[in-house]
Amino acid sequence: MNLVVNGQRIEVDCQTAFQIREQLGNQTDIVILNGFQIEEDCKVTEKDTVTIIRKGVMPKREELESMMMARHTPNVHEKVKQGKVAIAGLGGLGSNIAIMLARIGVGQLMLVDFDIVEPSNLNRQSYYISHLGMPKTIALKKQIEEINPFIKVAIENTRVTAENVKELFSGYNILCEAFDKPEEKALLVNTVLEQLPDSKIVAASGMAGYDSSNLIRTVKPMKNLYICGDLTNEAIVGRGLMAPRVQLCASHQANMILRILLGIEEA
Repeated sequence: MNLVVNGQRIEVDCQTAFQIREQLGNQTDIVILNGFQIEEDCKVTEKDTVTIIRKGVMPKREELESMMMARHTPNVHEKVKQGKVAIAGLGGLGSNIAIMLARIGVGQLMLVDFDIVEPSNLNRQSYYISHLGMPKTIALKKQIEEINPFIKVAIENTRVTAENVKELFSGYNILCEAFDKPEEKALLVNTVLEQLPDSKIVAASGMAGYDSSNLIRTVKPMKNLYICGDLTNEAIVGRGLMAPRVQLCASHQANMILRILLGIEEA
């Protein structure tokens, strides 16, 4: 039988998925059949795609691509792989968004921040004690390399200003606003909408404290602008930024970016 196994079309003398695993791998290997991890043996045909994942072993690039494609389905993964996304601000929102986009296999990321990792960041941002004192751009790039070394990651250690927005983000049709301060958020959103009219920007507003998760949502107030959050709860004295709601908002932003990459522009 001639079918696709780990991204390559090969000839196998097998009738079931587990027989292919026995022929090409080990009994402990994970088997993905047409995008779904199977626990019981299934018959296969030449229309099927089989992925065999060896536990604890880093695969080659083409094998990793095949594994991700098996999880995401081919059409989805190919669109995500071609994606280019810029993230401005690598704090509680941006660092978590970058990690999520890396895990889904976005092909190219631009990480922009001027700050270093501090102890106070550890309560909600995707950094570790070993990163303390490092520029956030470098610390995050190292993490992404540990997740998927085949993603292209560009970094800019700089503060975003009205004067450098166009230079920094030209070439990226999706931008993620992930700043802490309202005035910095407004500056980036307004400048992008004015100077980069073909770019879509996914911003955030309201994720502080510990109010209901269900208040966080994604809205599209105008063309090319999406806002995620509860639109109310900013960080103030007595209501700080905590990991659960910050990461909920980051997930909304990452999921909206994914939807845009797939051509879905509704909030």
